[in-house]
Amino acid sequence: MRLELKVNGETKVVDVPAEATLLDVLRDHLRLTGAKNGCGEGVCGACTVIMAGRPVRACRIAAAKAAGQEVWTIEGLSLREKEIYAWAFTAAGAVQCGFCTPGMVMEAKALLDRNNEPSEEEIKQAFRAHLCRCTGYQKIVQAVRLAARAFRGEVQPGSGEAAGMRRRFFRPDAPVKTLGQATFVDDLMFPGMLYGAVLRPPYARARVLSVDTTAVREMPGVVAVLTADDIPGERYQGHIFKDWPALIAVGEEVRYVGDAVALVAAEDRETARKAVERIKVEYEVLPPVTNPAEALAPGAPSLHPKGNILSETRIRKGNPEEALRTCAHVVSQTYRTPFTEHAFLEPESAVAVPEGEGITIYTSTQGVYDIQEQVASLLGLPHEKVRVLNQYVGGAFGGKEDLSVQHHAALLAWATKRPVKITLTRRESILVHPKRHAMEIKITTGCDEEGRLVAMTAEITADTGAYASLGAQVLERACHHITGPYRIPHVNIYGRAVYTNNPPAGAFRGFGVPQAAFACESQLNLLAQRVGKSPWEIRWINALEPGDTLGTGQIVSEDVGIKETLLAVKEVFEGSPYAGIACGFKNVGLGVGTRDTGRANLVIEKGKVKIYSGAACLGQGLESVLIQIVAEATGLPAEKMEVVLADTACTPDAGITTASRQSLFTGEAVRRAAEELARALKEHALEELEGRTFRGEFYGATDPIASQKEHPVTHVAYGYATQVVLLDEEGRVSKVVAAYDVGRAVNPLNIEGQIEGGIVMGLGYALTEDFPVKDGIPKYQQLGRLGLFRFPQVPPMETILVEKGGTQYAFGAKGIGELATIPTAPAVACAYFRRDGRFRTSLPLEGTPYSKK
Repeated sequence: MRLELKVNGETKVVDVPAEATLLDVLRDHLRLTGAKNGCGEGVCGACTVIMAGRPVRACRIAAAKAAGQEVWTIEGLSLREKEIYAWAFTAAGAVQCGFCTPGMVMEAKALLDRNNEPSEEEIKQAFRAHLCRCTGYQKIVQAVRLAARAFRGEVQPGSGEAAGMRRRFFRPDAPVKTLGQATFVDDLMFPGMLYGAVLRPPYARARVLSVDTTAVREMPGVVAVLTADDIPGERYQGHIFKDWPALIAVGEEVRYVGDAVALVAAEDRETARKAVERIKVEYEVLPPVTNPAEALAPGAPSLHPKGNILSETRIRKGNPEEALRTCAHVVSQTYRTPFTEHAFLEPESAVAVPEGEGITIYTSTQGVYDIQEQVASLLGLPHEKVRVLNQYVGGAFGGKEDLSVQHHAALLAWATKRPVKITLTRRESILVHPKRHAMEIKITTGCDEEGRLVAMTAEITADTGAYASLGAQVLERACHHITGPYRIPHVNIYGRAVYTNNPPAGAFRGFGVPQAAFACESQLNLLAQRVGKSPWEIRWINALEPGDTLGTGQIVSEDVGIKETLLAVKEVFEGSPYAGIACGFKNVGLGVGTRDTGRANLVIEKGKVKIYSGAACLGQGLESVLIQIVAEATGLPAEKMEVVLADTACTPDAGITTASRQSLFTGEAVRRAAEELARALKEHALEELEGRTFRGEFYGATDPIASQKEHPVTHVAYGYATQVVLLDEEGRVSKVVAAYDVGRAVNPLNIEGQIEGGIVMGLGYALTEDFPVKDGIPKYQQLGRLGLFRFPQVPPMETILVEKGGTQYAFGAKGIGELATIPTAPAVACAYFRRDGRFRTSLPLEGTPYSKK
């Protein structure tokens, strides 16, 4: 079909397939990649452009309907518009991963073109069709209002504060992300590039009896078809437990609907997708194991050779059974939390490019070295023959730690000797990647007559789904953190992660702690009622102080700031009868005896300091953190620095971006290298150090969770927080006040954005998000049905940063990414308990104005 349309003021004529969308035309044919494909459903707004003077979702506009229309994309903004929007979104802190931002800018342009002084409510309504999983929306509203003021001539674009600790330094990646100039994986094109597609089973459990690819191999445009027999190396992969097959072999069982049975590479995307549908697979359908109770029942089928229990965790301190008998008040409850979908805006994508005797993989992952190790094993290659480098990462929240598309793109590229791109559709993404664990938590908590906690026992059962992912580690954190940031002398915790035929469960922001916090904090609300104290008071008298011990026996250090966060919100909590409160704490770093190292090299190149680290930035602002630490140590300005992240060819392995670890671990590695550079600068000008490399490494030594030491070091550091949630007369959330012990703030602007995004994610977890699974198959396979919070639902948020100084590392910085979301759901539950007296034990909370009718 020949199509003529006017794009950014120029007439374009393109030949496109009849089924093409406007987004296909813009991205694939005109190479205008500022508009992103986040959902294909028209519900995320990432593809927003202006057509015939109004904002539209390009993924839902048939190309034929765009014929003769005038279309404006982010690339077509005037120079003045680009300057103002880039500055406004940067200055407001409205950019994190940046995948959704160009669509937001186009929505802002459409709004401000017709109304140059919109109210906050008018902005929220205009943006109601947009999703952002990172920022929490509040700063985007501020950015639009700031842009409006600039267009009215009331303010002029400027620069942020100079780099250094506690400075609102403008993150360097924000302007290119705002203007759609940041390259994400699916934006890449290579000469001769093929497109890959994956055949997945329609059943959660079935035995593969045969795979017939004969007809597909004859299809025009199909270049390669691969099955399990074509894998040259180790077929089973995984982070720690190698239990996840890259492709299911004939005779094996598929364990969930996201498993891969066959791969196709074709000359175009549609041919590849049609081809996998024509592969003939004969299955013996088997009854799926759909919950841990079924998996643990006598006679249950064994889903893995080791059985149906992935792991068990035990933590014991004192004699809780005897101590509970002495308690004045004892409460026992069973809490249940659901699977949750990450819903990062950028679907998984990878391009694998054969190069000589090796292969290069362009992707968006939380750990390039982990991907390198697994792909090298899969292909049977030495590690040095596999290069993995990140493009910009469009959100992750734990959901991009596992292999998803990288291994399949690599297999196809290795077989065809041509570049191969695989980008998942939103439905595939939802089906394939691991979720937040569904958990059942049976817990008993006892206190004395004054409300002082005496003992806790808990049994945690986690549905880890079809494969291990990081389920064992998530379980450990849930067990370790279920005591909350409180002094409890007697503790007995038992947890088990159980295999089922549900989607795998793995890392998700909070790593098992949001589930545990919901149970622990809710127990405190019951005890407060029994004792006759307020929810604030019972937390205050039990809050950790220096010298106390955690459930694992670790001694609490001087930097603990939980009481300071409680004091910061005391007034606002006591000022409302419908206020809910909850505390949280979260480890920083992998800990529990895992080898955990941050690394960075500072190389003097062309008169600048280039900061090289294998750490991945997922939108949290790591680039600015590292620049600010170097500036603090050396006094050099940001203009003298550049950052190169996450490339196995040139950056040292700094571990996965997980466990809120990079600011402290890689930050400390950078500080050590920068201190060495600072010493050299006392004797030499920067230009005289040309070619010198200053290396930094930080190893955080810890003890296993089952350590026999009386006082083991379970983690290098912890962050602490308290949130207060206020309800209005109708029972809707009217405000959230959040106080966070951040050690020492590197960049308050970035931290505020992290916290606000975490709060909104926590509100969704508490009130609207669910991920029901029936017979192992997710009920909701569309982004628009996941219950994600949107602009009009978001209440005002106030962030209070508590700075006690932190640890001795990274100038005192603590990671905030996970802690940001942990207290929210239990604080919301507390608010409703105080409002209506109904004690709720499952998420999302029932009987609220947000509940599904």
